[in-house]
Amino acid sequence: MNEQQKEAFLRLAERALNAASASKEKPDKASLAPLYDVPVQITAVLGRTTLPICDVLKMGVGSVVALDKPVGEDVDIYVNNRLIARGELVEKDGHFGVTLTEILKG
Repeated sequence: MNEQQKEAFLRLAERALNAASASKEKPDKASLAPLYDVPVQITAVLGRTTLPICDVLKMGVGSVVALDKPVGEDVDIYVNNRLIARGELVEKDGHFGVTLTEILKG
């Protein structure tokens, strides 16, 4: 996202939040509609590992990389490369997910 896109997003977000706060109610879909088409990249850092380059070159589709975060550990959540929240790694029925535990202030 370039600087012009960031500024446009911030203007739209401010308008949507102002409209919601003016009504003293929870924001409705109409007031948040300008934000729906704004692209964002969300990243959850589930762990880190170090691999020799020869092992990376051997990887293919379906390769498994062991990470250093077990279920129940804290994970960092980034939006457009900015840390915005922390969560917890969870597992249910063989599927993994992240539950938000803390939203960080700007």
